[in-house]
Amino acid sequence: MTLEKFEEAFDKVKEVVLPTNLIYSEYFSEQTGNKVYFKPENMQYTGAYKVRGAYYKISTLSEEERKKGLITASAGNHAQGVAYAAKIYGVPATIVMPTTTPLIKVNRTKSYGAKVVLHGNVYDEACQYALELAKEQGLTFVHPFNDETVATGQGTIAMEIVKELPTVDIILVPIGGGGLAAGVSTFAKLLNPNIKVIGVEPAGASCMKASLEAGKVVTLPNVNTIADGTAVKTPGDVVFPYIQKNIDDIIAVEDHELIVNFLDIMENHKMLVENSGLLTVAALKHLDCKDKKIVSILSGGNMDIITLSSVVQHGLIQRGRVFTVSVQLPDRPGELEKVASILAELKGNVIRLEHNQFVSINRNAAVELRITLEAFGQEHKEEIIEVLRQKGYKPREESPTVLYE
Repeated sequence: MTLEKFEEAFDKVKEVVLPTNLIYSEYFSEQTGNKVYFKPENMQYTGAYKVRGAYYKISTLSEEERKKGLITASAGNHAQGVAYAAKIYGVPATIVMPTTTPLIKVNRTKSYGAKVVLHGNVYDEACQYALELAKEQGLTFVHPFNDETVATGQGTIAMEIVKELPTVDIILVPIGGGGLAAGVSTFAKLLNPNIKVIGVEPAGASCMKASLEAGKVVTLPNVNTIADGTAVKTPGDVVFPYIQKNIDDIIAVEDHELIVNFLDIMENHKMLVENSGLLTVAALKHLDCKDKKIVSILSGGNMDIITLSSVVQHGLIQRGRVFTVSVQLPDRPGELEKVASILAELKGNVIRLEHNQFVSINRNAAVELRITLEAFGQEHKEEIIEVLRQKGYKPREESPTVLYE
């Protein structure tokens, strides 16, 4: 990966990428004490940055390689990038995707005319099957991250960042297999070694951090994260040396951090960002610095409605906006009304009630009432629970199940 190759890729990807100018975030800047900017690659036509590397890679293939037909493996975003680029070049494409891939990514990939094959539970299993198909059918394999040309295409993001914000101090980049991080960090260091590039992985799939600590590429026994786009067990060995040389640090983010940041991005910037794209947002609070110009790359925004609904509901629970509490009351007429009056006075909005008369053999002493409520936040929630305690109802907080039906 050289400056000349990055410049060539930059000129080429202009043919397919939409402008994703930096967005200054007043909210996150205040939260962190830094000047925070977002690079919204979730606003690309295919919903993610992956079209850059895919299109540039396919542009470098020979006519013979393209005519054979393309094949790749992807958890979704690279799939759409390859399918879209293949459509532009008028060549067939087969995409192998894990069976756990969100439906929106599967359907969008099909919409570009690609053949989709679902195989395996994680990316690594899908990739192995794609390589087998490539060999059997004589197809040209386009790797989603373990390829210098693909990584160079992804690195055009860094070129755009530096052109728009020449004095950037830190770039936060998501890491799955390492292609994006390799491209971004390599270009940034070639241009200005003082720019810090920090990779961000989900804690449940931190294969790159494990590999860097071991000094060689290692494979995790399993991965477990809601950030499906970065759920990779083995990082790329081709891009690994670039990561070793150019990434300054790696931050591992827990899944619960992504949930809260999803709501923050939605509420403050009106943007839909998928879990993998939120890694760099969650990492902002892990940085030990002030007054720095930081760019968080929002790598994608392809999230299906069911996942979106689940993330929103869990985010509301984490913020204390929704909670479930059980109270004990005598089985007498009017007792339910008393509890309802208390909640009304406290401005708690009831979502659902469950009245269980059989929790105790002595119904005069204990009938269980489970109440799921909307509150204004953590302090309001605690106020409601405390008042119920003072009234003698022995409240016990529980985990909400289905919040909305």
